[in-house]
Amino acid sequence: MTELIDHRLRRSWTPEGGDAAHLPAKALRWLVQRIGPLGSAAPLAPDSALSVPDSALGEQPKRDLEELVGAEHVLPAPGERLARASGLSYLDLVRRRGFGDFPVPDAVVLPENPAEVQSVLEICARHDVGVVPFGGGTSVVGGVAALRGDKSAVIALDLTRLGELVSVDPVSRIAVLQAGVTGPEADRLLAAHGFTLGHVPQSYERATIGGFAATRSAGQASSGYGRFEDMVKGVRLATPRGEWKLGVAPASAAGPDLRHLAIGSEGALGVITEVALRVRPVPEVRRYEGYVLDGWENGTAAVRELAQRHALADVTRLSDVDESEVSLALNDSLKTKALRRYLKARGVHAPCLLIVGWEGASKRAVARRRQETTHVLEEFGAVRIGAALGESWRRGRFSGPRQRDALMDNGVCVETLETAAFWTELSDLRDAVRAALTATLGNAIIMCHVSHAYETGASLYFTVLTARDEADPVGQWQRAKAAASEAITGIGTISHHHAVGVDHARHLAAEIGEIGVEVLRAAKKAVDPTGILNPGKLL
Repeated sequence: MTELIDHRLRRSWTPEGGDAAHLPAKALRWLVQRIGPLGSAAPLAPDSALSVPDSALGEQPKRDLEELVGAEHVLPAPGERLARASGLSYLDLVRRRGFGDFPVPDAVVLPENPAEVQSVLEICARHDVGVVPFGGGTSVVGGVAALRGDKSAVIALDLTRLGELVSVDPVSRIAVLQAGVTGPEADRLLAAHGFTLGHVPQSYERATIGGFAATRSAGQASSGYGRFEDMVKGVRLATPRGEWKLGVAPASAAGPDLRHLAIGSEGALGVITEVALRVRPVPEVRRYEGYVLDGWENGTAAVRELAQRHALADVTRLSDVDESEVSLALNDSLKTKALRRYLKARGVHAPCLLIVGWEGASKRAVARRRQETTHVLEEFGAVRIGAALGESWRRGRFSGPRQRDALMDNGVCVETLETAAFWTELSDLRDAVRAALTATLGNAIIMCHVSHAYETGASLYFTVLTARDEADPVGQWQRAKAAASEAITGIGTISHHHAVGVDHARHLAAEIGEIGVEVLRAAKKAVDPTGILNPGKLL
């Protein structure tokens, strides 16, 4: 078990049965032309080369935990602890290649059910041991970093064993899933009853139901299925003060909706053990296509019109010129030169790729919705590329993290960040973030796309490629992320769907105000009076 988990977490993304991506020679040549000489190869460091201090978990709490969950489910071995020591940000991964240290939990505890999770928290509260909930380990903002705060020890609370579909109500279309169920497993379990969640973030292959809820996740098909928070109808949490259950009706006016203290709480206000979710029938038809619009402003205007006319496809993803250039340069399935000539002949001088995808119960239903979308796109001069581009994106929609591994193997600093703003500020926000990253990193490729659209605004998702700084690879990205975050503050949100974690905590007050921070601190004090839950996160 150790070797499997360690391999999956030390590389950015290699699910069971999956392979690390191969970076073609032409891609490397193209990168060197764009960003100059790359950094030196930096293979993964063996476990023996990484610093793992002795466990500081006391004998009495260790015995109490072993008595509760079984000695085989309390894991103090260095390999097991390393495997749950961090998430999958660029900084997490570069540190695992030997560039700097990171905190490691003192033990891993694997409870079997919600009752055991509750008892683990009571034991840890009694012994003043910190608890970091751990699901798929896909956080990219330090959300699962093994920080201990003022605690003498900290455990990683691995929720893998909470993997059941508890119930399905086909009349109300509500399913209850335990927190440790992964995205693919949730859809497999629900498919047996004819349902799906429709929640497919890029972390889908490994992230869990509990993690989706704790971070207010947004999937690639959120325009059709909604964000994860839109799906949550009830939640069950373990807290040091006792179990907390929320959600008894489809809507309520019984005071503020406290479910939203649990959704997005990032393990700081309780450990989510079960989630009641709205489900939908498995679609019978899926259709994905690619279009090209001329210019970013024209493209975002088209997406805004789609959103405000309620004509968005389930997946609506607009890439800017730089991201489109990379896609065209590295897409082996497209005849790029011929496509460029065709677009030029159609009057497209600044190509922005648009992926749209519809899912539905019948060909007729999908065709009707597709017609509504394409009618708007035609008004903005969109050029249809066809199903090949759409299907290419759909097949490779989860490949980004594996490609990141290959890029890092070849000396590239590659990272993402995201935000959102109202339509009026959207392009200003993009320009400000790009300017901040360029000023900090110098020669870099900075790509951006609209990943989620709303009537009032949209999210922006940035991907950055630059040569890794050999002298200070950690500081290189820390400085760039700090500059980008400062540029975002005051224009957009510090996080649209990656959450706060450690990375964004110092920017939270600027967004929600000091009173908002006090409200969150009061809520934490109410459920976690001694502060054992996920120290250093969110607040």
